[in-house]
Amino acid sequence: MTMKRIAMRGGALATALAFSAGLAAAAAGSQTQLDVDKLHERANETFEPIPSRVPEVDGNAVTHSRVELGRMLFFDPRLSASQALSCNSCHQMGLGGDDNQTTSIGHGWQQGPRNAPTVFNAVFNTAQFWDGRAEDLKAQAKGPVQASVEMANTPKRVEKTLRSIPGYIDAFEKAFPRQDQPVTFDNMAKALEAFQATLITPASRFDQFLEGNYDALDTREKRGLKAFMDVGCSACHAGVNLGGQNYYPFGVVKKPGSEVLPRDDKGRFQVTKTASDNYVFRAAPLRNIELTAPYFHSGQVWDLEQAVAIMGVAQLGQELSEKQITQITAFLRTLTGEQPRVQYPVLPKGTDETPRPVPFEEAPERR
Repeated sequence: MTMKRIAMRGGALATALAFSAGLAAAAAGSQTQLDVDKLHERANETFEPIPSRVPEVDGNAVTHSRVELGRMLFFDPRLSASQALSCNSCHQMGLGGDDNQTTSIGHGWQQGPRNAPTVFNAVFNTAQFWDGRAEDLKAQAKGPVQASVEMANTPKRVEKTLRSIPGYIDAFEKAFPRQDQPVTFDNMAKALEAFQATLITPASRFDQFLEGNYDALDTREKRGLKAFMDVGCSACHAGVNLGGQNYYPFGVVKKPGSEVLPRDDKGRFQVTKTASDNYVFRAAPLRNIELTAPYFHSGQVWDLEQAVAIMGVAQLGQELSEKQITQITAFLRTLTGEQPRVQYPVLPKGTDETPRPVPFEEAPERR
């Protein structure tokens, strides 16, 4: 056998090996693509993207005039007895729709009992507050205004304040035409609901993945999505808001320690008075979760990885591995969408008839 023939055979063998390697690589690539296809299909069966358009609200037309009125009211501290606190105090537009506090500060420097939930995408929740005590955003808007630990005001005083301000009278008449007296506490809540319905965060990288852009997530984030579904997180955190739809005991398998789950806060039991609702809370929506620390209703956990680990033990009965925690946390960070661009309004001027602020130190019952 000549050296030339050996060289030819060697070249043919190398070509064959290279061809075989190419086929194997192609097969592996196809298999990887197929896995992503399956992941994408499964994700779309479990979750929904945030819509790019403002959703409809039952019983409340989200008109431009109502949204603009609601925007003014959201930022107006005169809805509080002290005229020092507004809705934006606890739900700040630049901080993910909450205040990044363990629990919020209210009238007279009182500490609220629970962590403030974000108002972003709240329109998609089945009910409002951690215990679901408000059926919609209109009912939710009335609560903090009257709560003694929050804005400490009364419907009567709110109406007196708004009716004393000509700019608000005009705005209410435009938002609620053909009403004999449009400046009411109920219409205040409707306007706030209309404004909050616009506070949605579409176009997250996860939404882009759901809509078919596979490159929107990197490999670790895709593995995190798969792990999120495989270990059971999506049993409670699904749908458009990845939560906010149903109620579950905090500690399905094992209750967290009292620093995370205070024993005197029994959750939905305080609403229903049903024993089975002890320590039951609405599943937290996970949209924009990287922006809304600290976590849980107690606001005692500041680290997202730690929150994931706690949920693994408490809700799933699993000690998640460090790799699982890292991957799931990476996926959760893809849930951050386009933040609302809200211009701070110039508020209408008060008059001599506008009630004066209640001293911050004065007890609410003395209003």
